[in-house]
Amino acid sequence: MQPKIYTFDEHNISSEKIDTHAYYVIHKLRKNGHIAYLVGGSVRDLLLKKKPKDFDISTSAKPEEIKKIFRNCILIGRRFRLAHIRFGRKVIEVATFRSGDTEEKELVIRDNIWGSEEEDVIRRDFTINGLYYDPETQTVIDYVGGFDDIKKGLIRTIGKPHLRFIQDPVRMIRLIKFRARYNFEIDEKTYLALKESKREIINSSPARILEELFRMLESGASKKFFSLLHIHGILEELLPFISYFLKSKERAVKLLSLLDKADETNRQNFPTTIKRSVLCSCLVFPLFDNYLKTEYLNTHPHIHLGKLAEEASIMINEIFSPFIHMPRRLKAEIISILVNQYRFIPLLETKKRKKIKIPKDSFFSLALNFLYLRSKINNDLVFVYEKWENAYKSLKKRTRKH
Repeated sequence: MQPKIYTFDEHNISSEKIDTHAYYVIHKLRKNGHIAYLVGGSVRDLLLKKKPKDFDISTSAKPEEIKKIFRNCILIGRRFRLAHIRFGRKVIEVATFRSGDTEEKELVIRDNIWGSEEEDVIRRDFTINGLYYDPETQTVIDYVGGFDDIKKGLIRTIGKPHLRFIQDPVRMIRLIKFRARYNFEIDEKTYLALKESKREIINSSPARILEELFRMLESGASKKFFSLLHIHGILEELLPFISYFLKSKERAVKLLSLLDKADETNRQNFPTTIKRSVLCSCLVFPLFDNYLKTEYLNTHPHIHLGKLAEEASIMINEIFSPFIHMPRRLKAEIISILVNQYRFIPLLETKKRKKIKIPKDSFFSLALNFLYLRSKINNDLVFVYEKWENAYKSLKKRTRKH
C-alpha cells in the first residue's frame, strides 16, 4: 500500500511545536540505521493546532536495540514491550513497529510481533491516530486516510469496527474519549459496532481501564466524557453505581458540576493537572453525601469521623469493585478527602461553634483542594474554605519557624 504524503504547505505543522528531545531520539535512531517517526496522538494534536501532552515515537529498532543506543532507556511491559527514554522527569516513549492479525476474532493478549511501518499503522485503533510525522522532511505520512478524517472531524476505526473492539475493548473508551475531547462525529459503522460491543468492555484489563479514566479526569473534558459513557451504556458496565446515580437529573447535576469545575481548572493550568485522588473524589463524593443524608443519618444519629471513614471505604469499594482495583494509597487519599468534608461542615449542625483545629493528616491539603472545587459551585462554601485555608497556612508558617 502506498501512503499519501502531505507536505508542510498542506499540514502547516510548525517545527517549533516539536519537542526537542523527541527530535533528538529520532535523529539518533536514524543515525544508527533505523527508521523512526513521530506517531499517533502528537501528530493528531499538532494537526488540530493543540499542544500535545506526549511525543511518542515508532521505529524499526527492536526494544533491545533501542536500549543499546540510549543509556537513559528502560524497557517496560510484557503484553506490549516499550522503551522509555528519560530526560529528567520527561519520558519519550518509543515503540517498535508491530504486526498483527486485524481479522483476529479474540481478545489480543500479546502484541510483540515485529512488523513494518505499514503493518504497524494497520493494527492501530483509529485513523486519526494512524499518522506518522517525519521531522527531517517535514511530511505527514498517511496509510489509512487519517489526515482527511481529522479535517472532517470524523472518528473511524482502522479495519472492521466490531473485530477491533473485540480484540481490544478499551478502544471503545478511547472512542468516547476522542468524541468528548474534540467533539468529532463517529463514523456510522463504528457507531453501530460500539452499540453492539459495549458488553465486551468487561473483558478489558482493569489497570488499563483505570488509567484511561484517570487520563480523562485530567483531560479538561471529563464532564462530557462521563456523560457520553453513560449515554452509550458503557458506564453501566464499568461503574453501575455512578451510572444509576446519573439517571436522576438532580443528582447528575451535582456530580457533573464538580467535574465541570475540575475540567475548568485543568484547562487553565494545562499541562499541570489536579491530583488524581481529588478528581476521583468528584465521582465519589456526590454518591457518598447523598447516601449519608438520605439513609445513614436515620440509623446513625451519633456520627464520628472514624465511622465515616469506614463508610467511605465501603462506598469506594462498591463504586469501583470488583472490576476496577483502586490502588491502596489512592484509596486512602480519597477517604481522607471525603471524611474531611464533614470536618469542614458537620453532618449534624450544633449551636456551639468549634474552634478550628487542623488534623495531623498528611492528606489534609487534598481535602482543602476538593473543598475549593465545591466552593466554585456553592457560594455558601467560600467563607468556609477561606477560613480553613487561612488556618492551615498559619499552621504551616508556625511549623516552619520552629
